[in-house]
Amino acid sequence: MASKNRNEVILRCTVCREENYITTRNKRNHPDKMEINKYCPKCRKMTLHKEKK
Repeated sequence: MASKNRNEVILRCTVCREENYITTRNKRNHPDKMEINKYCPKCRKMTLHKEKK
């Protein structure tokens, strides 16, 4: 359970569109959508993951 200042977000691979990670972010400090390079098990390489809508 996230605190009231943190949102749970789902990260989706931009290459294969697979939803791989669930994490939290502070919506007050980071109002923009999250983008991060992470490992995608389906693509078997590091790819850009963006926050799901």
